[in-house]
Amino acid sequence: MIRRLCLLAVAALALVIQPVGRAALAQRLLRDAETEAFLHHISDPIFEAAGLSPQAVNIYLLDDTSVNAFVPGGQNIVVHAGLLLNLDTVGEVQGIMAHETGHITGSHIPRMGEGFSQSMGLQLLGVLLGAAAIAAGGGAAGAGLIMGGQSMAQRSFLSYRRVQESAADQAAVRFLNQAGISGRGLVSVFERFEQRDKALGAENFQYVITHPLSERRLDRITPLLKASEHWDTPAPEEDQRLFRRVQAKIYGFTYRPQATLAKYPPSDTSVAARYARVYAYDKALDWDKALAEIDSLIAEAPDDPYFHEMKGQMLYENGRIDDALPSLRRAANLRPHEPLLQTLLGRALVVKDTPEADTEAVTYLRRAAAMDQNDTLSRYNLAIIYTRRDQPGLANLVGAERAFITRNYAAALRQGQIAMRQLEEGTPNWVRAQDIVSASIGQIDPDKLRRVDGQGPRR
Repeated sequence: MIRRLCLLAVAALALVIQPVGRAALAQRLLRDAETEAFLHHISDPIFEAAGLSPQAVNIYLLDDTSVNAFVPGGQNIVVHAGLLLNLDTVGEVQGIMAHETGHITGSHIPRMGEGFSQSMGLQLLGVLLGAAAIAAGGGAAGAGLIMGGQSMAQRSFLSYRRVQESAADQAAVRFLNQAGISGRGLVSVFERFEQRDKALGAENFQYVITHPLSERRLDRITPLLKASEHWDTPAPEEDQRLFRRVQAKIYGFTYRPQATLAKYPPSDTSVAARYARVYAYDKALDWDKALAEIDSLIAEAPDDPYFHEMKGQMLYENGRIDDALPSLRRAANLRPHEPLLQTLLGRALVVKDTPEADTEAVTYLRRAAAMDQNDTLSRYNLAIIYTRRDQPGLANLVGAERAFITRNYAAALRQGQIAMRQLEEGTPNWVRAQDIVSASIGQIDPDKLRRVDGQGPRR
């Protein structure tokens, strides 16, 4: 189920026009094994066509109902929940993923500094000329020059962004064609954006937005996509079915029970509708109906790990740990390479709080931590177990890992140093602690580093 939440600071290279304010820099990420697996399933051929390793690309779901997707840097793609809810086809999702992949291969986040440097040069020139005019007695003219420089700088930077967006569009065309995926979905998305542009009168302020007008984007990419032999290739029906499941799941999680039951009424007996209703009944505290709905899905598909996950987590969240464990074990064992399912089971075992449960939990939590280098929850629960077992060296080691993942380098340094003193020198765990200490030192400002070390600032 979609319950695991964490925070991510983002600087957006978005597919759609969306101003990013301070509030957008700390949005909730929804970690859901099924949704992430689905997005990888339909996007991995695109990543391969782009020359990327699919395993190296991270896809995250943002708890935001707006229609957007962006690359925050590195090989990371963030998809808004609202985007998946508002699209109609798998092909549309693939078109957006191809566009965002173009931002990754074009290194657009690292290169954004080039556009910023150019715009800052224009702004600085305006400031210098304005200051000279003011000094010569032309106050109004000088102020105008300064404001003009700022305006030129903004337009220069936005122009640079539009060039990047156009480049990402062209890359998307190549990736879709090389992956054997129809470009109809990408064209459909841009046609929607074109309607929005016209409704907003975007052509009247086309030079002060981050993206080219959708009409122009369509003019550039549509002939290239239609020329592909894959233009009329439909997406597999199974992929569309999985997409409907994911949409129903996100809808049920996002909206109130009344809204979910209105969109997916009991008369709708499709798998997607029943899936959504489990969330609605769970939120409405009607657990008998929720369990009956999920049990009917499991009866039809006993080897579906995500149905077992949903049942197990629902029982777990209602304090029925012993009842939840069989379902969570089934889910984790059906998908042993899915770290979120391993962590969920491990967390439930930790709550059980018995030596036998802790021993079992360590197996699943270590597996999850090894597969997901950014998983803080598995490490948090491992620290609990190691503390219970009076293994402070291991507890501080996973604590240091967790602090490093969250970029709390001072804490990572301190806990790493403590772990090194507590672990046997030369062992793999000691070397790991040493690596964290070294990496943390490299991330801390020298003055702050002296304070962390207890030396205080130099006089």
